[in-house]
Parts: sequence; C-alpha cells; structure tokens
Amino acid sequence: LSDICCTSANAVKVVNSVQSEKVYMIPDRNLSMYVARTAKKQMEWWEGFCPTHEKLKPAEVLKAKEKHPDAVFVCHPECRPEVIDLADAVRSTSGMYVFAKETKAKTIIVGTEMGILYRLKKENPEKTFILASKSLICPNMKLITLEDVLEALQSMGRPVLKGFNSGIVKVREEIRIPAKRALDRMLEVPRD
Repeated sequence: LSDICCTSANAVKVVNSVQSEKVYMIPDRNLSMYVARTAKKQMEWWEGFCPTHEKLKPAEVLKAKEKHPDAVFVCHPECRPEVIDLADAVRSTSGMYVFAKETKAKTIIVGTEMGILYRLKKENPEKTFILASKSLICPNMKLITLEDVLEALQSMGRPVLKGFNSGIVKVREEIRIPAKRALDRMLEVPRD
C-alpha cells in the first residue's frame, strides 16, 4: 500500500513533503513527470496514464492556438509532457476554475475533460472557452448519471443484487488501516 496519496491539485506539495529522497509515484506517469519538473526528489513512476488526457496531442493544441492567437492555453498536469510544454498554465481541475477567474485573457483554450466547460462558462460568462480537442471526453465519467446517484441514495443498505448491499463497502482491517494512514498523511500537508 502507499505511504501517502495525492491529487493533481496537491501532488507537488505532497511529494515535497515526503522525507525520503526517492519517490515512486503511481498510477499516472504524466502527472509524475510534471511533478518531477519541480519536486526536489528523485522520481520514478508507473507507466499508467489517464486515457482522456493522453489523447490530447500537441498538433491539436497548436491548431487551436493558431485559430485563436489571443487565447491562453491551460492544461491538466496529467497531459503528455509535450502538451504541457505548450501551456501558458498547468492546473488541476479545481485550479482551472481559479485560473479562469483570475486571468485577464478573454479566450481560454482548455486541455482537460469537456465536462469542465459548463462550470467555466457559467462562472465566467464574459469569457470564451474552447476545448483543445473534441476527443477530451472521458467515457468513465459519463457512466454515472443523476438517476444513478438518486437510485444509489434511495437503495442504501438494501440488497440490489443477491449477496450485494449498495452503499456498504467493507474493507479488511489490514488494508483499511494503512490506506487511512496514507489519506491522513496527505491531509496533513498544508494547503495553499
């Protein structure tokens, strides 16, 4: 099990908080390579990746920048390094909301899953948001619907399939205790 865990929003701070000089980071190689750019650690990583962020190619970003020369490009740290190299800013999903509010740019090319656009547009109606690629759709994120959430809430604790109870997750203590320790360590890292 992990010694500590992180999100894309706090990965650099979490890695720098680790006392060891060597860090093995999983599961996303692109986030790991991004962290390695600024972390004061010797980094190794697993070759996993986010399939949606992996789809974004530099050629698509360059095409969008050419079409919108006054735009700034913000991308997620789980994008490929060659995409990150083209970015004006690299932010987690939550960081993109802050960036969109604070930037003086009126047009923003967005390099992350398309679902972010709704909130960005709603919170910043005076700005234009352009998805860097039409391929930035996460099929896994689209599996859950509001109807699914409602059904899960309404059936909590009742059997939904023979032998399964929805809303109840049981984890063996030898897994739960170290997993909680990893979460607690992450939460101890000061936030901005």
